[in-house]
Amino acid sequence: MSRTLNIAAACLLDDAGRLLLVRKRGTRMFMLPGGKREAAESALQTLARELDEELNLQLPQAAFTPLGQFNETAANEADTRVEADIFRAALRHPVAPAAELEELRWLAAEDPRGDDLAPLLRLHVLPLLWPHD
Repeated sequence: MSRTLNIAAACLLDDAGRLLLVRKRGTRMFMLPGGKREAAESALQTLARELDEELNLQLPQAAFTPLGQFNETAANEADTRVEADIFRAALRHPVAPAAELEELRWLAAEDPRGDDLAPLLRLHVLPLLWPHD
């Protein structure tokens, strides 16, 4: 029997249009920055908390545009699905990994899609961001 995690994540795009991906320590898959919603949090509240913890990044709620809600197999947890609220925002300054993040990667529309991209990212988010790939 599978469980479902409610998460909020962000498509953070730099001035060159590249997408910021993150990899948590001890895992293989790259995904969008964000994380699990706590009981009383809205998706944007979760996103604000997670981006602050993971990237020391503070963006106003007005910076985020909803991209959609998606349900997909979790990347790093067996028998688990994610119900994800995805937003997009411009990222105008450098960030560095903090908390449980081990690595950051910038993905451009023309870059090859490796097998180390989380299913939610590969199957739902990238086709929306870059539909002609």
